[in-house]
Amino acid sequence: MIKFNNLVKYAQSVRIKALNCVYKSKASHIGSGFSCVELLVYLYSRWLNVSPSLARDPNRDRFILSKGHAAAVYYAMLAEFSFFPNEWLDRYCEIGSLLGGHVQHNVPGVEISTGSLGHGLPIAVGMAIAAKRAQKKYRIAVLLSDGEMECGSNWEALNMASAQKLDNLTVIVDRNGLQAMGFTEDILPMDNLEQRVAAFGCAYKLIDGHNFQDIESVFKRTPFTMGKPSVIIAKTIKGRGVSFMENKLEWHYRSPDTVQYEAAMKELKNI
Repeated sequence: MIKFNNLVKYAQSVRIKALNCVYKSKASHIGSGFSCVELLVYLYSRWLNVSPSLARDPNRDRFILSKGHAAAVYYAMLAEFSFFPNEWLDRYCEIGSLLGGHVQHNVPGVEISTGSLGHGLPIAVGMAIAAKRAQKKYRIAVLLSDGEMECGSNWEALNMASAQKLDNLTVIVDRNGLQAMGFTEDILPMDNLEQRVAAFGCAYKLIDGHNFQDIESVFKRTPFTMGKPSVIIAKTIKGRGVSFMENKLEWHYRSPDTVQYEAAMKELKNI
């Protein structure tokens, strides 16, 4: 079992690798990626039954990053856990590279291409139904952004997940409070998100999405209720790990210049 202090080191390494990707390519979405680093690191180091050797095993657990614009962090995490060589990260977003700006299914370790929001959860529900009907024990997890919860397709999917009693499905909402054009509460308020989830027949828990002890305490209890899908609402901070990026709207699309890159790297390496 990987110790918590080592998980913190993994998270630090993932942030550094992702920052390098975004800086070199002049790409965006570093803030969106940084908010879900701990969640991804925990899933792949402790919870998911998947690894490079099991990447195509029919009995592996499935994970979908529905907020596919956080690709740089997801790719950095996959490289950290040896799904592909670290050298691939050097060509992030280059023409001809496998590593595009949104998650692509032809990358080792990636289940489906994502980035068009509102699609990941419906696909995960389909996977969970297929597992139930085949009497398979593998689990399906999907990570969504909170802004993405404005998509009606997600609520249709939750309705179906509840009706089908998909207790093999775990839904994680990255609740960082910001989306592309502003704060979620200013655009389409969802301060009652947990009540909405419960009304759709799901069991839910609230956690600190940056605290590994908190994350583990919840994931160890999934499914929360037999016969119901589990929804984890993870309170996070957009741009987590770099002080001038944290909770700042501009880091949804902004790419760091050299001064900002060096300042951010200094902070990350001094954690």
